[in-house]
Amino acid sequence: MTEIKNTVDLRQQPTSKKVLLAAPRGYCAGVDRAVIAVEKALDHYGSPVYVRKQIVHNKHVVSSLEKRGAIFVEEVDEVPTGSVLVFSAHGVSPAVVAAAAERGLNTIDATCPLVTKVHREVQRFASENYDILLIGHEGHEEVEGTAGEAPDVVQIIDKDDSIAASKVRDPKKLIWLSQTTLSVDETMETVVKLREKYPTLQNPPSDDICYATQNRQVAIKKVGAASDLVIVVGSANSSNTVRLVEVALEAGAKAAYRVDFASEIEDAWFEGVETVGVSSGASVPEELVDEVLVNLANRGFGDVRTVQTAEEDVQFSLPAELRKELKAAGTDINNKVKRS
Repeated sequence: MTEIKNTVDLRQQPTSKKVLLAAPRGYCAGVDRAVIAVEKALDHYGSPVYVRKQIVHNKHVVSSLEKRGAIFVEEVDEVPTGSVLVFSAHGVSPAVVAAAAERGLNTIDATCPLVTKVHREVQRFASENYDILLIGHEGHEEVEGTAGEAPDVVQIIDKDDSIAASKVRDPKKLIWLSQTTLSVDETMETVVKLREKYPTLQNPPSDDICYATQNRQVAIKKVGAASDLVIVVGSANSSNTVRLVEVALEAGAKAAYRVDFASEIEDAWFEGVETVGVSSGASVPEELVDEVLVNLANRGFGDVRTVQTAEEDVQFSLPAELRKELKAAGTDINNKVKRS
C-alpha cells in the first residue's frame, strides 16, 4: 500500500461540470475474500450454501449471491444439520462457532483477517487479566463477535453515556481496542474522553482501524473539500459507508448523500452544483459506481477526474477450510484472492 499524490490539482481546475472520483474506493481485500468464498463454496458444494448474517453489508452483493443459491440466516439454529455455513466478513463469537459445531455444520470462516487480529488481541489481553474497552457501534456484528471473545472483561464504548457507565477493576490493567471500520478521528476523540476518566488507559499494540477504512476516508476528505455535492455508494447498514458521508461533509462538501443505486439520485440535489464527488464503501462492487457515473454523465457531468491518495495491493488467502476442500477436489485456485 503506497501513498501517492492526487492525480489532479484540485485548486487549478476551471469552473465546469465535473466529477471528482475518489480512489481508493469500493471493495477492500477482506470483502473480496468473503464474497469469493461464498461464490466458490456454491461452485464446489452446490446450492444451498448458508451464510450467517449478510456476508458483507451491501444489498446488491447479498441479492446477487441469493440468486446463485446462497441462503442468508440470522442465527445458526436456522441452518439444517450437516449443511455448509459461511461466517460473514464481520466475524463471530466463540459461542456461535460452538453452536455451529453442535449442529454438525460444515463451516467456512470468511472473517476478515483484520477483524480476526482484533479477536486475537481480545484473547491475549483477557488472558492477562485486563479490562478491555471496545470502541464501536453497539449491535454491529463485528462488535458483537469481538466482544464475545471475552464478554466478562469487554465493555462496549459507543456513546458518551457508555463512558460514564463504564467500570473497571484495575485502572492500571486497562486497554482500548476498536471496531475496524470506524474512522481514526472518531476513535481518537473517544480515546481522549476515555483518558479523562482513565488516565492510565493503554493503547493497543497496533492500529486496529482497517487500512481500507483509512484510505477511503483520506480520499473522500480531498474530494469533499472541492465538491458542491458528494454521492457515496453503499448500504445504510455499512458503517464505513455512512461514515464516508459524514467525513465528506466535515471536509467541506456543501451536501453529501448515500445511495444504494444510481436510481436513488434526486434531481433536487443538483441545483447550483458544478462539482460532484463520488466514492463508495468498502463492500460496494465497482459496477454500482459505474452506474452512478452514467447517471451523472446524463446530467452533463461527463468530465470524470480521479483523485487518488493511495494505491492498495493487499491480498488475503481464501479461508483455510475452503482452500483445503478445493485442493482435495483438484480445483485450480490461486492462493490469494483479489479483484481489479
